[in-house]
This record gives sequence, structure tokens and C-alpha cells, in this order.
Amino acid sequence: FYVPVNSFTVDRGTEFSGLVSLESQYGIKTYYCHAYTPAERGSNERFNRNLRYFYPKGTRFEHISAQDLTTTLLQINQRPLKILDWQTPYQVMLTNLSKNSD
Repeated sequence: FYVPVNSFTVDRGTEFSGLVSLESQYGIKTYYCHAYTPAERGSNERFNRNLRYFYPKGTRFEHISAQDLTTTLLQINQRPLKILDWQTPYQVMLTNLSKNSD
């Protein structure tokens, strides 16, 4: 299925330096947050907190199988969120996909 990506919001870590090419290649805008301002990346911070519930800080992800990580992501995306009117991210994605296919 196709889900459009309009932008990325990232910190200024070197691991994100390659995202600049996405704008010219695919038209995906990259926004860089100011240093030491996690509030500018609120949804990222929330996701990191959810991920840390399953994988504590210091977890070496090279030891986590793709299947285990996929299972974790499915569990996270099945949690209702207040910002989504208590729907799950999965429900919102399915709704948007059905609207786009009409």
C-alpha cells in the first residue's frame, strides 16, 4: 500500500544528514529541530518513551530480531491515543487508506 510522506522532523544528529537528498529526490521536506529542545519533537519523544517500555535504554538493537521489532511496533500502534480521539494509529491509517482508495 502507498502512504504519502510529506516531511521528516529530526534532530541535528549526523545519522540524519542523508535525509537532505529526500527533498530533492522525492519532494519530502526535512525539518531540523534546535539542539536540546525535545519539545520540538514531541511525537518523536512520545514514541521513544513507548519504545523504551519494551526496550530499555542501552538495548543493543542488533540483537533484536526483525520479527520481535515488528511485533513491538504493532503493539505500540494498537494503543489508543488521546490526540487521535482515542483511536489507534492503526485505525487512523486504515481510515486514511480507505479514503485514498475511493
